[in-house]
Amino acid sequence: MAPSSNSPTRVGVLSMGDMGSGIARLLMAHGFRVATNCSGRSEDTAERARQAGVQLSSDLELVQQCHVILSVVPPSQADAIARRIVEALSRHQREDYLYFADLNAVSPSTVRSIASRFDDGSLKVRFIDGCILGGPPRLKAAPDPGTNASASDGSHGEWSRPRIPVSGPSILSSLADGDKLASTLNMRTISPDIGPASGLKMCFAALSKGFTALATQSFTTAQQLGVADELSRELRQVLPQHLALVDRSVAAMPPKAYRWVREMEEIATTMSEDGGWTRNLFDGAAGVYRVVAEDEVLGSERIGKRKRGTTAEDVAAALAEGLKKKRGSA
Repeated sequence: MAPSSNSPTRVGVLSMGDMGSGIARLLMAHGFRVATNCSGRSEDTAERARQAGVQLSSDLELVQQCHVILSVVPPSQADAIARRIVEALSRHQREDYLYFADLNAVSPSTVRSIASRFDDGSLKVRFIDGCILGGPPRLKAAPDPGTNASASDGSHGEWSRPRIPVSGPSILSSLADGDKLASTLNMRTISPDIGPASGLKMCFAALSKGFTALATQSFTTAQQLGVADELSRELRQVLPQHLALVDRSVAAMPPKAYRWVREMEEIATTMSEDGGWTRNLFDGAAGVYRVVAEDEVLGSERIGKRKRGTTAEDVAAALAEGLKKKRGSA
């Protein structure tokens, strides 16, 4: 049975990574009900769901009970999530439309391929191409006791939120509280076509995560040459903002490196198919993140459980040691 249009919007979030769990908390703080499926996921993922107070459901229950499903997974899993939802929808006859928003870091051609999985006319689903720019939602401050903020109006303090540009012919405003949902998610429509939102993500990440890959390789090589301190000194003198970005981005990167391998490959596809460039630059960046993900030390780092690589200098030191061991065993 499809959810009633008069009931509060229930949102499925797949899955409960750092971003997904942050989005879930944001939505619940603003009066939305949130569900997920943690079957087959890691214990860290299941624990994030439990801590966030998210309802655990099967895929079939998600398509039966939710008005909207947000796909927020590593890019290598984006197509698999879509196939799961299509399969669940094929086993359930909805009365109204389910909105499926792919918010993953994939190329325009990849998201169009994912969208085509929902083209079966028997499936009551509307596809939204989207992307996430910025870090996970975080509660910055509790409500001011003097403002009469309450759970009923969703005013649960000040949130830091990423931006979520979306594109495609379908928008959330046709839902009873769709405008509120889009506003809560910091969502804005940039095009009526499928592909531009994902393309924007690729171009944005090419600059942000591409820089992190470049900085990781540069500082690791400087470490091996014994000039890492001098490199920092020169950047501090000439490009202080770049050095500050290195310090933030490289230190935050190791737990995410395994996801960014495919993201760089998706960027390479975008630059090739849509920009007319070769794939070389961002396939190379994928190689940097692959080295980090496969590193004996840094590859075991997890968000919230950091031990090594918590500074750019330590990332460079750990990678330099790992690469030295690889050369020695070659």
